[in-house]
Amino acid sequence: MTLAIVETRDIALCRQLRRVVFIEEQGVSEADEVDDLDDVALHLLALLDGQAVGSARLLVQGEVGKIGRVCVLSQARGAGIGAALIKAAVARFRGVEGVTKAKLGAQVHALGFYKGLGFEVMGPVYDDAGIDHRDMVLGL
Repeated sequence: MTLAIVETRDIALCRQLRRVVFIEEQGVSEADEVDDLDDVALHLLALLDGQAVGSARLLVQGEVGKIGRVCVLSQARGAGIGAALIKAAVARFRGVEGVTKAKLGAQVHALGFYKGLGFEVMGPVYDDAGIDHRDMVLGL
């Protein structure tokens, strides 16, 4: 199997992947999932043997590179795709002048995954779209 992480402007495709994972699988409302930030964000697409199986959304907010909307289709999980998306996002932010840290809101069940990639928990548990999250940060 060949995995590629590429930058894309195909927001519709990223939203389709997010719809499957967040709305259909996790029960997040469409109002919570879709916002007006897609047009100003950089989107990463995970391609497994040429098929789109995951995505992530990157935003620069001052000195913070915000990683969000990270998703991998259920049939493609366990193959390192999520880790590849996060590593690509961090590498992309390292190339942006003035960005000193990467930040994400992690679902509580995934804290160990992100810790394994070097992120540290910051702050309390909070509700995001009905799912418990905690902010996590990685210094660049």
